[in-house]
Amino acid sequence: MTTAVQTQSEYRNLPLDSLIESSINPRRIFDEAALNELAESIRTQGVLSPLLVRPINSQTYEVVAGRRRYRAAQRAGVESVPVDIRELSDAQCLEIAIVENLQRRDVHPLEEAEGFASLLRLEQPKYSIEQIAAKCGKHPGYVLSRVRLTELAPAVTEAFAKDEIGLGHALLLAKLQPKQQEEALPACWQESYSNGSKSKRILLPVRNLREWIEHNILLELAAAPFPKDDAQLVPEAGSCLECPKRTGHNTLLFEGIGTRHDSCSDPNCYAAKVDVFVKQTVAAKPKLVQISTAYGQSKDGSAAIPRNKYVEVRQDKPQKKEQRDWPEYKTCKYTAEAIVAEGSEKGEMRKVCANPDCPIHHPKRQNQRNHADAAFKAEQEKRRREEALAQATGLRVLKAIGDAVPVRLMKRDLLFVVARLTAMLDERRIAVLIRQHSMGKPKGGEAPAKLLAAFLPKAEESKLGRILVETVILLSMHNQNDAAKVLRDAAHAYKVDVDAISATVKQEFAAKEKGKASKKIAPRSASKSAKKAAA
Repeated sequence: MTTAVQTQSEYRNLPLDSLIESSINPRRIFDEAALNELAESIRTQGVLSPLLVRPINSQTYEVVAGRRRYRAAQRAGVESVPVDIRELSDAQCLEIAIVENLQRRDVHPLEEAEGFASLLRLEQPKYSIEQIAAKCGKHPGYVLSRVRLTELAPAVTEAFAKDEIGLGHALLLAKLQPKQQEEALPACWQESYSNGSKSKRILLPVRNLREWIEHNILLELAAAPFPKDDAQLVPEAGSCLECPKRTGHNTLLFEGIGTRHDSCSDPNCYAAKVDVFVKQTVAAKPKLVQISTAYGQSKDGSAAIPRNKYVEVRQDKPQKKEQRDWPEYKTCKYTAEAIVAEGSEKGEMRKVCANPDCPIHHPKRQNQRNHADAAFKAEQEKRRREEALAQATGLRVLKAIGDAVPVRLMKRDLLFVVARLTAMLDERRIAVLIRQHSMGKPKGGEAPAKLLAAFLPKAEESKLGRILVETVILLSMHNQNDAAKVLRDAAHAYKVDVDAISATVKQEFAAKEKGKASKKIAPRSASKSAKKAAA
């Protein structure tokens, strides 16, 4: 494609020393080998295509298009080159340079991006993304994504310029804010180890980076506790509805990422709005109970009650008959409205009982009852089976999630994080990990934690990545209700079909119980036959 320039052309030969390179042309990188090949061609055949130049004064001309030919001619040692002389404005020169660069394969996308950005910066004439796209014969999304490359964080720009990441990786990272770009950059690679030492860094496919961004950066606005249309919540951020960092608003930029859900691409802005929303809500409702989703002791100066000191009253109805008697499905006179002021799901509203003397939600220990009652035993056995079924399903889901975990971090980082997180697990949860990864059995009264600690340094990166995710999931399971929700959330993140796994486990349990029943019947039948024979 050529840009429309309504000027007369004059063709003639000009001496090389009367030409200067244009400072407007965005191209800065030239392949030395290709330049040498072109110079050799010029030595034997001359310059076959005229350079486009514009006059600076009566003695000097600026090269608008043809910088490679100009540089190669210098190397070839020729005295003059054919030129096409035109009267051109700065805007026309920039247009021509960009169009010419687009037609070349060796132009780096960063130079192409700088050319588009230079056109947008012009005061006169004024260009839009759509106008530039029309002039260059490109889609507006193509132009916008290239312009965003000029906003890459320095570390990302350096990696892209050195070809350590590809164009697809750079275009994805350019959709994010600078801080998030730097956080996401390591997700472009996988560290490969040999005999315990790092050997090389492998560039992962673009889809891996896209999944990492969707799981770790983008935040679904449907789950945001604050009003998305409130422009005064954080005045400098404005309304989410008009925010260019919202995937659902800026669809041209975020095409191909985060489009399944309307998401925020700036976690810092999101967190700031949540903080302000919580403060405003607490100020408007002084009697509102502030809670934390973390266990342990309250932080110094914090009004938030830790998770182990309150019971959340569930708003959904019990799915099973026996659940009706569970404390979390009951209300009491102490039930109060609460807001999550610290931890995950911050800003969400809850119903809780935080009174330690409540007989419903904080009952005192009862004396042991008579377990001889048949109905009680049957209920206990039923509950045991349900718990075993839930545990087996949970373990299977946990394994499926582990299978879906990709390798991201360097081994030393994974080992550092995993070692410290697993140290927070109790023996029951450590036993789950040992069983999941077939680590063997502790020898001679050895503590399970010691067996796990000895296993970790020898594990491959992929194994450490799985153990890391599984440990986080296990640490998040504070009770049976938490376990189900945590597994559901993790399964959703890793696209694991919980229903299919649950159905498979139920079938396996049914087959085992059927087998046990048949074994009980068989000996009785044999005994009766023996008695008849004896008679």
